[in-house]
Amino acid sequence: MSAPHGTAASPFRQPKAVWAVAFACVISFMGIGLVDPILPALADSLHATPSQVSLLFSSYLIVTAVAMLFVGWFSSRFGAKRTLVVGLAVIVVFAALAGTSGSINGIVGFRAGWGLGNALFIATSLAVIVASASGGFGGAIILYETALGLGIAVGPLLGGELGGISWRGPFFGVAVLMTIALVATALFVPSLPKPERVTSPLAPLKALRHRGLLTMGIMALLYNWGFFTMLGYAPYPMELSAHQLGLVFTGWGLLVAAFSVFFAPRLQARYGTAPVLYANLVGLGAVMAVIAAGVATPTVVIVAVIVSGAFIGINNTLTTQAVMLVSPVERPVASSAYGFLRFIGGGLAPYVAGKLADATDLSVPFYLGAATFLLAIPVLASGHRLLREAEQGVSEGESVTPALMPVGKVPNRSTSPVIVAVAAHDRAPAIVDAAARLARDTQSPLEVVHVQLIAVVEEQATDTETPDQARAAVTAHLDRLARQGIAATGQILTTVGDHAAAGRVLARHATDTDARVIAVGRSPHGPVTQFAEGSLTTALTHAATCTVVLVDPDRAPRPLTSATLSALRDGAA
Repeated sequence: MSAPHGTAASPFRQPKAVWAVAFACVISFMGIGLVDPILPALADSLHATPSQVSLLFSSYLIVTAVAMLFVGWFSSRFGAKRTLVVGLAVIVVFAALAGTSGSINGIVGFRAGWGLGNALFIATSLAVIVASASGGFGGAIILYETALGLGIAVGPLLGGELGGISWRGPFFGVAVLMTIALVATALFVPSLPKPERVTSPLAPLKALRHRGLLTMGIMALLYNWGFFTMLGYAPYPMELSAHQLGLVFTGWGLLVAAFSVFFAPRLQARYGTAPVLYANLVGLGAVMAVIAAGVATPTVVIVAVIVSGAFIGINNTLTTQAVMLVSPVERPVASSAYGFLRFIGGGLAPYVAGKLADATDLSVPFYLGAATFLLAIPVLASGHRLLREAEQGVSEGESVTPALMPVGKVPNRSTSPVIVAVAAHDRAPAIVDAAARLARDTQSPLEVVHVQLIAVVEEQATDTETPDQARAAVTAHLDRLARQGIAATGQILTTVGDHAAAGRVLARHATDTDARVIAVGRSPHGPVTQFAEGSLTTALTHAATCTVVLVDPDRAPRPLTSATLSALRDGAA
C-alpha cells in the first residue's frame, strides 16, 4: 500500500515463474476466441453442418465441466506445479491432433481432450501466479489481469489471421505456443507446498447441497447457456471471412476484458452485486433478442455481438464473487462445484442450438439464449437474501465477506485508537511505523489492521495468502512495535475481491471503536488504482466518520477528503 517517495513498484518486476505462467494464461485465454473465426471455414472445408461444428464447443466444455469435479483432488494430491504441467501437456497434444485431423468428428474428439487439459490448467494458474510473485500479490494480480485481457482480445485476431491461411492454423498455433509455455513452466516454476489434506473428489458435488452455492451455480448455468449459444452460432449470420471474424471478436474481447477488470468492481462498489447482475442479465437478454430478430442482417449481428462483450465481462467477474460470497465451503471446492455447473450449461447450449437451428431456423437458438438470460434473473432472486446477508457479513458458515478477526491480546477500548490499514507488501512495516509515530504524538493506542484479499479475476478466485501467513504478518508488526516500546493490537480484515466493501467495513469498525484517525499508505499498485472509485482508500474516506490520512515515512500525514481524492486521482491520471 506504499511505495518510496510516492512511486509505485512495477507489477512487471516478477520472477521467471510468474512470467512463465502468465504467458501460458495468455494462450489459454485465447482458446475459445481462437476457434470462433474458423467455424464457418470448418463447416465448408469438412462438409459439416453448423450443428456438427458446434460440437467443438460441447465436447470441450462438457469434459471441462466433469473434470472440474476432480481437479481439486488431483492438485491437492500431486501439487500445483505438476497439475499445471500435466494440463499444459494435454493441451499441446490434443491441439496438435486436432490440427492433423481430417474429419469433424475427429476434431470434436480431440477438443474433448483439450478440455481436460484446460480444466487442469485453469484450476491452478491464478493460485500459482500469486504464490510465485515477489513483493506482494498486487503485482501478480495485475499481471494476471493483463494476461487475461491480452488472451481474450488477441485470441480472435490471431485465430482470424491463422484461419485465413488454413483452418488448421489456430490448432497448430496453440500447440506451438503452449509448448513454449510448457517448457518455461517446467523450468522456472518451483514446486509449491501441497495442501495439508487431500480434497475429496466428491467434495464439489457434496458442496452443491448448500442452497446458496447451488442457486448461484444454476444461475451461472443459464447465463453460460446464452453466452455459448451466441459464441457458437453468431459467426454464421455475420457472413464474414476468417480474418474479418477475427476483428469482430477482437472488439468483443476488448470489451470483455475492460469491463471485467475495470468496470465490474466500480459498479459493484456503487450498486451492490445483485442489482448489477439483475441489470446485466436484462441487458444480455435484450442483446440476444436483437441478434435473433436481426439474424438476417449481418450488421445487426456484428454490432450486437461486440456490445455483448461489456455485459459478459461484468457478469463473469460478479458471478464468481457472488459464488464466493454465499459459499460456506472452502474456495477451491466452491470453484470446482461452480465450474461444473457453468461449464455444463456452456457445453449443452451449442448442441441444443444446433438441433433447434436444423429443425426450425437460425433465430430460434438466439431467442432461447435470450430466454435463459432472463430466466437466470428469478433464479438469482431466489438467492437474493442469501447474497445480501453474505455481503453484510451475517450469513452462517465460513465467512468470506469482509470481516475482522483479532490477533493477539484484546484491545483496550477506553481510549480512542489510531487505526492503520496495510496489506501484504514490502512497504507495510514503514507504513505501520509512520502510523505508530502518529499514535505516539497523539498519545493514542495503535491498532494494526492487515487486509487479506481473496482475489477474484474473471471466473477464478484464490487466497492471496493463507490465514497463517496473514496472522504471522500481524504478529511481526506487533513484535517490532513492542521492541520499540509501542503498545499495539492487531486485526485481520478478510475480503472477497471487493476492496470497497472492505473499506466500508473498516469505516464501521472505526466508528464502533471511536477511532481518532485511520491511516493508510500509498498503494504499490499505483495512485490510479488506489484512488479509483471502488478502491479501499476511496470507500474508506467516503464512509469514515473520523479523519483518514495518507501516511508516508518521509512526509507529514495528508488528510484525505473527497476533494483531495479527486485531486490525487486527477494528478495520477
